[in-house]
Amino acid sequence: MDDLLREYAPILLLLAVALGLGIILILAAVVVAVRNPDPEKVSAYECGFNAFDDARMKFDVRFYLVSILFIIFDLEIAFLFPWAVAFSEISMAAFWSMMAFLAVLTAGFAYEWKKGAMEWQ
Repeated sequence: MDDLLREYAPILLLLAVALGLGIILILAAVVVAVRNPDPEKVSAYECGFNAFDDARMKFDVRFYLVSILFIIFDLEIAFLFPWAVAFSEISMAAFWSMMAFLAVLTAGFAYEWKKGAMEWQ
């Protein structure tokens, strides 16, 4: 039983620190937050439309293209890290399946580039 606790102690310690820090930061934000925002703060910011407007308004397609681009890179990194850590123990099937996954992501990136998601006016 001691060996089991010794193996999981760093994970439990990290979990406790993460939860404690998260709770402290949330409580600090509640205590320190400004309650009366000025009109400049609630005005149209990066997205170009008012924050409190009709929820069914149409968005420019570039917002969707940028979100797809973010998902492409986010997924790539999320799956690439564990694969890279276990690279020395993986089989050739695992290697080629990751290459196929990266090819699909690269095709998505090429589509984004072709559609002009990287160009802002």
